[in-house]
Amino acid sequence: MWPNRRLLDLIGMEVPIIQAPMAGSTGSAMAVAACEAGALGSLPCATIDPDKARAEIGVIRQQTGKPFNVNFFCHTPPDPDLAKDAAWKAGLAPYFAELGLDANASAPAVNRAPFDDAMCDLMVEMKPNVISFHFGLPEAALLNRVKAAGCVVLSSATTVAEARWLEANGCDAIIAQGSEAGGHRGMFLSDDIATQVGTMALVPQVVDAVNVPVIAAGGIADGRGIAAAFALGAAGAQIGTAYLFTPESLVSDLHRAALIEARDDHTALTNLFSGRPARGIMNRLMREAGPMSDAAPAFPTAGGALAPLKAKAEAQGSTDFTSLWSGQAASLGVEVGAGDLTRLLAEDALRRLKSLAS
Repeated sequence: MWPNRRLLDLIGMEVPIIQAPMAGSTGSAMAVAACEAGALGSLPCATIDPDKARAEIGVIRQQTGKPFNVNFFCHTPPDPDLAKDAAWKAGLAPYFAELGLDANASAPAVNRAPFDDAMCDLMVEMKPNVISFHFGLPEAALLNRVKAAGCVVLSSATTVAEARWLEANGCDAIIAQGSEAGGHRGMFLSDDIATQVGTMALVPQVVDAVNVPVIAAGGIADGRGIAAAFALGAAGAQIGTAYLFTPESLVSDLHRAALIEARDDHTALTNLFSGRPARGIMNRLMREAGPMSDAAPAFPTAGGALAPLKAKAEAQGSTDFTSLWSGQAASLGVEVGAGDLTRLLAEDALRRLKSLAS
């Protein structure tokens, strides 16, 4: 039925679709719905602590017996740079004044933590079918422990060099993340966004460069994209933005409205909200301060100073200071449940693959 079963056989899933783990935007409900429809549902854990991760994994296990994925970041926390932090905050001062905020106002900010010993202990105990990483791989000792626990390991590559590195360092399958993808770029061997590669060019080159299964990601939002991924040699597709339209999505009403209105040229790569390049829908801050800025503090600290602005603006119905993560194919999104979306994607892809083969 599917022309390439390498990913299906590796993981034991029924359809070669991975519901992308989108930290802060998806949780156990979406993962369960995707799993029950035959895809690989994903639980993002980069912004939650081990207790919350344990609880969410427990919910998934209670509601489905299908394989699922747990996702983590692998960044190295930066050394403090008080001067840069102060300069960044000073640059934002006019916005604070405009919104009537005290210059020293604070608000809760997203905490993005790297995979560590505590999370590794939990994964060895819980033994999810799949563990995926972003920004490379964790240190060898941690990686070896999760592999010894029987977990299949995935990670994202944005270049052929990164794909080769991931395979050489123990990845069981590689997500080829084209530049069209929403959210954070998985780049870890380079920080040059000018040389990032689109999905159509990246996937076949990665397929030719490695021996492990390759999953296409970036700009895929319907059966056409999935069929194209298979034509390029991929064994599956990872889809993110399309799932943000579902009722299981945790995005705010403001973010959801922006997604519904988004068109092909409405997004850009920006480092303003976290310190790393990520694709999101253009807003006022991106237009006036970026979208890329050398002034932004290192990942993941840039968002802290923005938190009061985000909170105040959103309370007024504005997304001027909100990270509206989205890929370039948002206009293809449909508002259906995550399970129905998964089934629609699979059926559409199979129909198109059959047509191409005839």
